[in-house]
Amino acid sequence: MKITDHIKNAKGKTLFSFEIIPPVKGHQIQQLYDNIDPLMEFNPPFIDVTTSREEYVYLERDGLLDKKLTRMRPGTVGICASIKHKYDVDTVPHVLCGGFTKEETEYLLVDCHYLGIDNIMALRGDAMKDEKYFQPTKGGHAFAVDLVKQVHELNCGNYLHDTVDSDNCADFCIGVAGYPEKHLESPSLQSDLRRLKEKVDAGADYVVTQMFFDNQKYFEFVDAAKKIGITIPIIPGIKPIAVKRHLQLLPQVFRIDLPQDLIDAVDDCSSNKDVRKVGVEWAIQQSKELKAAGVPVLHYYSMGKSDNIKAIAEQLF
Repeated sequence: MKITDHIKNAKGKTLFSFEIIPPVKGHQIQQLYDNIDPLMEFNPPFIDVTTSREEYVYLERDGLLDKKLTRMRPGTVGICASIKHKYDVDTVPHVLCGGFTKEETEYLLVDCHYLGIDNIMALRGDAMKDEKYFQPTKGGHAFAVDLVKQVHELNCGNYLHDTVDSDNCADFCIGVAGYPEKHLESPSLQSDLRRLKEKVDAGADYVVTQMFFDNQKYFEFVDAAKKIGITIPIIPGIKPIAVKRHLQLLPQVFRIDLPQDLIDAVDDCSSNKDVRKVGVEWAIQQSKELKAAGVPVLHYYSMGKSDNIKAIAEQLF
């Protein structure tokens, strides 16, 4: 079922969802199941599965270093199919511009259609680890809006090199990212909102926001989006702080601000166990306010662990 249909069928009730990261290759999927299992009691209508960028590794051969491309966390579509089958829940694979040609993207989308996956999250993706700025893959898309257009065209039966007249065309529900504090590369929030409007006009069906820790920024973002004609659901993304290092890491990586009250609470913690408790309590209060405001879904970034997400969900769902 489409995410937008889940929201419609909820009739104003706030839904619970979360995002997981595929295990590193060489690890068993059971580790993933062990973190999903405790969250299924809260009846998530969908689970997002991230896709990792390729990266370079250096292999020593005959005394020389050989530079090779690899993916440390492969198998997003396969994991989506496995979770869908095991839990009878909709899954949302993240589809990236970075690391994929247009043809490879089409093959991935066709596989999703074959597997009965009805939703995808269309993202540009980050720069590779050794790149300062994002560089498009040769033969791939430079911007998420172009990826949205390709998915929309495929929904109409228009493939890259031919058109298919069929009663069983794909009909993907397309999710895109939104940034309450603007994308780190955008010159302004207003400019970033215009880019979001372009994605909506190209066929996006719903938005999931980057993490934020001040609900007012989400509310202002939603209001600003409505003023420029964005009427699709905007789902807030929530991440509980888990370690002290997040005070430096999250602003550095995502260019977000942390409320001073949260900073002070984390600074007062003597261990990361205490920080995790602070993160849970902050996310609970955030979630309660957002739920009271009638957000369609509360979407949690689990980062592969579920104990803190479970503690939050127990207070909300």
